[in-house]
Amino acid sequence: MKAVIMAGGQGTRLRPLTSNQPKPMLPVVNRPMMEHILNLLVKCGFREMVVTLQFLPTLITNYFGDGSEWGVSLEYTTEFVPLGTAGSVKNSASLLDGTFLVISGDALTDIDLNEVVDFHRERKALATITLIRVENPLEFGIVVTDPEGRIERFLEKPNWGQVFSDTINTGIYVLEPEVLDFIPEGQPFDFSKDLFPLLLKEGYPLYGYVADGYWCDIGNFEQYIAAHRDILDGKVRIEPPGFRMAENIWVGEGVDIDPEVELRGPAVLGDHCKVEGGSKVREYTILGSNVVVKRDSFIHRAIIYDNTYIGNGCHLRGCVVGKNCDLKANVRLEEGVVIGDECLIGESVLVNHDVKIYPFKTVETGATVNTSIVWESKGLRTLFGKRAVSGIMNVDVTPEMALRLAMAYGSTLPMGSTVVTSRDASRAARTIKRAVISGLNATGINVADLETAPAPVTRYAIRVERAVGGVDVRISAFDPQSIEIRFFDEEGIDISEGKQREIEKNFSQASFRRAFIDEIGAIIFPPRMMEMYTSSLLSELDLEELRARRFRIVVDYAFSSASMILPAVLGKMGCDVLGLNGFTDEKRVTLSQEELNNTLRNLSQLVKASEAELGILLDNAAERIYLLDEKGRQIHPQEALLLFVKLLGEAGKRGKIVVPVSVTSQVERLAARFGNQVIRTKVSRSDLMKTALEPGVIFAGAGSGGFIFPFFLPTYDAMASTAMLLDSLTRSDRPLSEHVNELPPIHMLSAEFLASWDQKGTVMRRLVEEMQGKNLELIDGVKIFLDGVSWVLILPDPDEPTLHIISEAEDDTSAAQHIADITKKLKSFVS
Repeated sequence: MKAVIMAGGQGTRLRPLTSNQPKPMLPVVNRPMMEHILNLLVKCGFREMVVTLQFLPTLITNYFGDGSEWGVSLEYTTEFVPLGTAGSVKNSASLLDGTFLVISGDALTDIDLNEVVDFHRERKALATITLIRVENPLEFGIVVTDPEGRIERFLEKPNWGQVFSDTINTGIYVLEPEVLDFIPEGQPFDFSKDLFPLLLKEGYPLYGYVADGYWCDIGNFEQYIAAHRDILDGKVRIEPPGFRMAENIWVGEGVDIDPEVELRGPAVLGDHCKVEGGSKVREYTILGSNVVVKRDSFIHRAIIYDNTYIGNGCHLRGCVVGKNCDLKANVRLEEGVVIGDECLIGESVLVNHDVKIYPFKTVETGATVNTSIVWESKGLRTLFGKRAVSGIMNVDVTPEMALRLAMAYGSTLPMGSTVVTSRDASRAARTIKRAVISGLNATGINVADLETAPAPVTRYAIRVERAVGGVDVRISAFDPQSIEIRFFDEEGIDISEGKQREIEKNFSQASFRRAFIDEIGAIIFPPRMMEMYTSSLLSELDLEELRARRFRIVVDYAFSSASMILPAVLGKMGCDVLGLNGFTDEKRVTLSQEELNNTLRNLSQLVKASEAELGILLDNAAERIYLLDEKGRQIHPQEALLLFVKLLGEAGKRGKIVVPVSVTSQVERLAARFGNQVIRTKVSRSDLMKTALEPGVIFAGAGSGGFIFPFFLPTYDAMASTAMLLDSLTRSDRPLSEHVNELPPIHMLSAEFLASWDQKGTVMRRLVEEMQGKNLELIDGVKIFLDGVSWVLILPDPDEPTLHIISEAEDDTSAAQHIADITKKLKSFVS
């Protein structure tokens, strides 16, 4: 007699373990489920088998081949569209010419199949269904039979009022070939829902055999874990692979267990496992082949697939870890955690109970994971990156995530206070901002919504509305697939790192304040905010001089919301403006690097063709400017920084100038010519903005095109930067190019050095130790001052496993040599 093994199941309820393999290939005590079924069929005398496939069929055919390794003959049929249980067997009709047995390839059983076949033949049945008694039949299809075994009734997943029997359908059938005539060709058709009720209605001899033995459907993780426990407890007649030792511990070939390991059975250790001293491997643990468990780890009731590495001091209990995973030191996986194949879990990560991490994900060092990582590109160590909470739209940043993030933020603020919100023109930003508003309202925070507005106006509105903070949502610069959620404090500047940690703590612990019905926050729409911003900016300018000067300029608004404000500002300044892309477009809210380069080339041509005095391109957030002189030459952002220092000095502005540690040292030399003092800060924008608030600061800027005029607004502002530049140029009749030519030369180069998260701290410590006695600056990273104007800055990246190396020297060759020397030293630290 032939047997048909149904092996087309996807096992959706067992994802992420079945995300990249069919359910029949899921390991049970280090063997695929289907292999246990195959061994049972061989034990019962079956030698010819047909396997029905659908989901990832090659993984099954590559493993089992023609079946000769098991002493059987295997043939395969594949469904290209799902045909249901009966439809898949019908698809194999050409290979079935007599009575045949059907069995699922993704269940676990030790039922004597010969007894089922004998019963079928004695009753001369057309179809026999193998039944088994269970304590709780509600999740299964109940089958009611008479004393002779003839089926009288089917009940699919009944309620307790319909439970007239405790015998359920196991999915094991003995069928005569005539039943195939009742199954339609090429369309979905099911045994229990379609075929058997049809045969019963037509009066055909349909029998149920109540079998003894073990049977488990393994439809979810609880059943999957229970099946392993039942095997190790001897409730199933399946012998785990390996040599059986005392305390029911099975070990494979080449297993290396340190004498100091505490090992308690029942447990299974696959071929070539290695467990180091100080570790504890407790009851009901399954280690696959080539699993490495480093020192002082604790594993209890965990299932670890092949080729997985468990680092020092890990704690795993009641979890499942897929194959080829890498768990760094001190990882803790709680009950119910499931890690998909080929995941990297960083050092000291905590994955809380019942979290699912899908295959090929990376969880950063020190992260606490409270929610499943399904679509996200990675699990973050921290929510906040260099500037904001950011990620791929509807993958890393979803409306649900934004709602929880806003509730975490709102929970840090006083009940009844106000937060200003804004966005760019994109639909994605609108979707996320609405979720943010809902989260804030749910925690009792009022929202002053500016709808579409430039980020500087949002920061300005925080002060005007006397709000406690702000949230701005927009597409990331140069990445149209990613979105950013930025948070501002009561001054309108980026929130501090301490505030970020407070929000992250609430987010990770789901510690949200929940307002009562009469405490829910309100939404208001502040009127004339852009007009107020415009008026405030114009009040800082010498309008009479500007109107007399009548600048000719070309401005590319890049479809940003600045196009709703800056034209009016420039008009009142008396400028003749050739404006480009002066409207918002929800499909063009950011530029790729290639688009930026093309836009700058086009802007250069227009500046020269129109004989304009300068050209300006704004970014989408209206925070940064790209500057071109009257010859159409782009002024590098660090040169633009020096240009502002020079023009402010020549205009008689005296005070402090704030710049990050990463910009050119020519700032100090140029500022000193006018008696101005330079203050260095960390590279972060929030630190730069916070320092710009100090008394006496007249200007702050970074080497990225972002400039701050704190007497107006202590934040990056492209509109204010444009106005202040023109205002400064009114005091000179010389063209912009002459001012640029007078700037001191800048010779700076940069490079990146790859260093894993667990190496970065060691590298920086070794560097400081090695450089003792040298002239160092430790404001942010390690800045080493060399001879003359030369210096090298080694700066750890907060988001990536890299170190940035920045060097300035008297010429590019020397700067490159300094980078090569420090790179060589860093490599020696890592090795």
